[in-house]
Amino acid sequence: MEPKKNPKKDLTKRSLLFFQIGLVVVLAITLTMIEWKTYDREAIDTGIVDLNMLEEEDVPITEIQKTPPPPPPPPPPAPEVIEVVEDDAEVEEVIIESTETDQNEIVEVEEVEEVEEEIGDVPFAVIESVPIFPGCEGLNTNDERKQCMSKKISEFVNKNFDTGLAADLGLSGINRVYVQFKIDKKGNIVNVAARAPHPRLQSEGERVIKKLPKMKPGQQRGQNVGVLYSLPITFQVQD
Repeated sequence: MEPKKNPKKDLTKRSLLFFQIGLVVVLAITLTMIEWKTYDREAIDTGIVDLNMLEEEDVPITEIQKTPPPPPPPPPPAPEVIEVVEDDAEVEEVIIESTETDQNEIVEVEEVEEVEEEIGDVPFAVIESVPIFPGCEGLNTNDERKQCMSKKISEFVNKNFDTGLAADLGLSGINRVYVQFKIDKKGNIVNVAARAPHPRLQSEGERVIKKLPKMKPGQQRGQNVGVLYSLPITFQVQD
């Protein structure tokens, strides 16, 4: 005879639900056991201070130094002794001479020697009074004497410079010789220096300039001064 079961009382239908509830309960118990903490009673700080645990602090002994008393004040100076002189005694009198000068008295002043300031060499372009080349004496203005001097020097150089020397040296085309010299305080030609593409042309330029005649020296502020003059000598060699 087969047992009859009530279909309403069959628990197999809810087995999955019971399994899930049991699983949740087991996980909750396991998590509680993991998170459970215990403490040592001796390690718990109850907030009570044990006075026996405090160390006694050594207080340093401060020695009070006595300040020495200030030194006594210096004794007062001795009073000046005033010597009483008899009326009959002779007292030497000191005569003080006056240092003021009488207005009527004539004071001799030594002659002051005037020292003129020496002026250095001045370039030809800015000289106040240009040196006078022989033949330019009759001109009045400084500019006219400048033009006359430049013209006379150029004519003198063109006449005396040996331009055929460049052809003998194998040079061609345009050649330039730069010459610089000074007209000293006496009007003489000094300190001649030249620069050229060949030493022989340089020597020729110096030779010609040294033959310039003596001039009347130039002046600056009324004094004779040295005048610096530069001259380019340019010539062309015909092939």
